[in-house]
Amino acid sequence: MKEILREIGMIARALDSISNIEFKEYDLTKGQYLYLVRICENPGMIQEKLAEMIKVDRTTAARAIKKLELNGFVEKKDDPQNKKIKKLYPTEKGKSVFPFIKRENEYSNNVALEGLTEEETETIFNLLQRVRKNVERDWEFVKKGNKRNY
Repeated sequence: MKEILREIGMIARALDSISNIEFKEYDLTKGQYLYLVRICENPGMIQEKLAEMIKVDRTTAARAIKKLELNGFVEKKDDPQNKKIKKLYPTEKGKSVFPFIKRENEYSNNVALEGLTEEETETIFNLLQRVRKNVERDWEFVKKGNKRNY
């Protein structure tokens, strides 16, 4: 059996390492840029939805969001209908960094897909989506306190 998940992990760690180095000048570290991008793309989202999108637990998301708040990239605002709900919004500082993060993502995509045809790119995208959906089922199962049988 091919070590597909090992390959995916190596790719993800390499890209994450590159991003952490390049985004350091903006005071973004430890994958915080992932959170900032999702908040910029979905202003007004709640923390639980963000954690679900990125596939992390709520505590991890809370820590990252707190750091982004402290560094002035995002802010929490009360929901007008329900004061218990805090919605996440990028600040002007967050919005100003967002285009750079998007350009880096586009560049990394181009580097990663270099030499692949349009058809191959489409195939790998579709296959990876299917892999993600398979993993998401287990993630949801385990997140609810269940144990997998292996």
